[in-house]
Amino acid sequence: MNERLLQAVEPGAQVPLIELSGITKTYGYGQSALHALRDVDLRIEEGDFMAVMGPSGSGKSTCMNVLGGLDTPTSGSYRFKGVEVGGLSRDQRARLRRHYLGFVFQGFNLLKRTSALENVELPLIYRKLPAATRREMALKAIETVGLKGWERHTPGELSGGQQQRVAIARAIVTEPAVLLADEPTGNLDSARSREIMELLCEFNRNRGITIVMVTHEPDMARYAGRTVRFMDGVIQSQD
Repeated sequence: MNERLLQAVEPGAQVPLIELSGITKTYGYGQSALHALRDVDLRIEEGDFMAVMGPSGSGKSTCMNVLGGLDTPTSGSYRFKGVEVGGLSRDQRARLRRHYLGFVFQGFNLLKRTSALENVELPLIYRKLPAATRREMALKAIETVGLKGWERHTPGELSGGQQQRVAIARAIVTEPAVLLADEPTGNLDSARSREIMELLCEFNRNRGITIVMVTHEPDMARYAGRTVRFMDGVIQSQD
């Protein structure tokens, strides 16, 4: 993997954390082609908290998949800390996700038959850390999200809000530079939604984690410092 991804940006280098330039994503060919993204330019600075909004089919989820290295653009440039992600191999992109990115999903995506602690340990297993180190880091992450004492419970024994807290603990246990959250409050009631958003704000404010969050809820978007709105594959506005 490009070694610059494993090091801090060179002193004096003025580059954004993430920069998309002319990103286009097309599925299919000819008359049946679907243009999910059209010439998108987006700059995300370290420490940003950005909400991404737009109707279904607007391109916001495709943009998140590109940012997460889960999909590759048809054309354009995606730079992470000044490194061209398009030039990385599949294995290198996996290492980018493993070392720099955390993911939170609307459906929690927890392993149902394993404990909260084991769910949070999972990304650390991929890093091949010793068992004792994994356990210590996972316990700390669970305590950070306010679930100390719930480590041995399986997802089925937890409320929706608690499950999302476990998912957030799993996402931040690796201390990522960027947290990509796709509708993190979509399955929660208003009180639990506020709790989750306050938790994300705390990580952004106190830990400096850059957050990019897809949401369709204006109330949740207000927690972000910046809102980007997609429509028909293009950025319609940025506040």
